[in-house]
Amino acid sequence: METKTLSIKGIHPIELLGSQDEYLQLIEKAFHSTVVVRGDQVIIKGEPDEAETLYKLFTELIFLLNRNGTLEAKDITTVIDLTKAGRLKMDENNGKSPIVVYGKNGIIRPKSKGQTAYFESGLQNDIVIAIGPAGTGKTYLAVAMALARLREKEVARIVLTRPAIEAGESLGFLPGDLMEKVDPYLRPLTDALFDMLPGDQLQKYVDRKIIEIVPLAYMRGRTLNNAFVILDEAQNTSPMQMKMFLTRLGNSSRAIITGDVTQIDLSENVESGLIQIQSILKDIEGIGFVTLDKSDVVRHRLVKEIIQAYELFHQNKNDEEKKP
Repeated sequence: METKTLSIKGIHPIELLGSQDEYLQLIEKAFHSTVVVRGDQVIIKGEPDEAETLYKLFTELIFLLNRNGTLEAKDITTVIDLTKAGRLKMDENNGKSPIVVYGKNGIIRPKSKGQTAYFESGLQNDIVIAIGPAGTGKTYLAVAMALARLREKEVARIVLTRPAIEAGESLGFLPGDLMEKVDPYLRPLTDALFDMLPGDQLQKYVDRKIIEIVPLAYMRGRTLNNAFVILDEAQNTSPMQMKMFLTRLGNSSRAIITGDVTQIDLSENVESGLIQIQSILKDIEGIGFVTLDKSDVVRHRLVKEIIQAYELFHQNKNDEEKKP
């Protein structure tokens, strides 16, 4: 006999198991294993192969529930049939790395050691500062962690923000009002949300201000209670902006700050707030620092090689400049 445990934290048992355990009874009739729900865990006891099969089945049901917002009896029977036919597959991590959140396109997990350390730091600290190059999942995982906290009702809203630094373009010459002008700067945040939430659900969250996406300038003067706040592209904040952001956090709030110190678009005479806080906040308990590198890149395979080529180029350039 083998025992497997699956977390259903943030999910009401009735939503997953049905009224009067209707869905659970359908599952128990189809298999020989015992399924018990205790608190926020589903506990499966049975022969090893069947216990693993049921683990896959419940994982799929949780994914469907998070994607669609509800389950019906026909969903249960369909997943049972697919599972028995061997057509449900675990993801490539085979359950070895932790689940961050169930997105509309599947399970979102850390995909490298650095990303796992990033996720664990998010569990242990109220503020996490993640620094690393493009493609390491800094923004994507931050959004996934925020969404998980929202679903588990540990926060009441998500606030995502970025500095609208003019990288080669003048906002004044772009058409539209301010929000339309800064939309291109905020797009990576909305892209991550679209990848994790159905469009209608995301729109509902935005309309109700449960999810708010704003330029950093709009944060001044606010106090954010019971919120998960993400500051993206933080290398482009000035020290004053960084301090302003950090002091917005209210009771029961968490924050993730992400940035790439190799891509600073500030004027040469302005110090990056992200660089400065590494020395200012390094010894404060409850603030975690995570450094990601090219080994954590999860985009196209060429991205890792491009980053490495740039690192070599700058290293050779620095060596040349140091020569007498």
